Amino acid sequence: MSGTAGRRLPLWAGWLLALAVAAAWASLGAWQLQRMHAKQAQLDAAAQVLDERAARPLALAADPARARGYDWAGGGGRFAPLPAVLLDNQNRDGRPGVRAYRVFLPADAAAAPLLVELGWLPLPGDRRLPAVELPAVDQVSGLLLPPPSAGLAAPVVATQADGTLLVVALDPATVAGALSLPALAPRVLRLDPALPLGYARDLELLPNTLPPERHLGYAVQWFALALAVLAIAALLPLRGRRRR
Repeated sequence: MSGTAGRRLPLWAGWLLALAVAAAWASLGAWQLQRMHAKQAQLDAAAQVLDERAARPLALAADPARARGYDWAGGGGRFAPLPAVLLDNQNRDGRPGVRAYRVFLPADAAAAPLLVELGWLPLPGDRRLPAVELPAVDQVSGLLLPPPSAGLAAPVVATQADGTLLVVALDPATVAGALSLPALAPRVLRLDPALPLGYARDLELLPNTLPPERHLGYAVQWFALALAVLAIAALLPLRGRRRR
């Protein structure tokens, strides 16, 4: 074969290509390990809070220093007569549904309003949104935590005919604007499942997302691919020498 068509990559060029691919895959493995450690830290912090369940005031939901933390909180107040907020694409036991939220106004005037998660509701085949009752209670308690991770979804609010807000990413600031509120606390309250109100719920921290062990599995796969590329790059020159 004449010309450049029969030429092969120089050995050094092949090694550079293999190293670049291996480095890219190894970086993906390192990112998966980082996600694993971050989620495990979340689970450990929340487990300690749930073990102690030392009630703290609802005003703590607006503390910027605790915006990514977990606290068990409770207090008095009332649910505001405002439209419900439904977080879409929430699966439970393999069934599609939504998570229902309503705004709670703490009795402490200095405390910011906050979103309270009432629980999960299924969606029928026609995706008709369920009605969410306004709870007639004056006391709530549960786990203060950051809103569910939005991933790559934008916090767009779709206002329904009855005023209900449907979102695919729960951003309290965006919801506050849609409800014409000055502000909402950056953390939400997930109601204690023992309270006799709301819908199906639990204190699972990572619903609809990967647990730490899945991230570890993906990390092992990426590292294995990186090693495989390097092994192939080392073996190909040996095969070439044997043929010659």
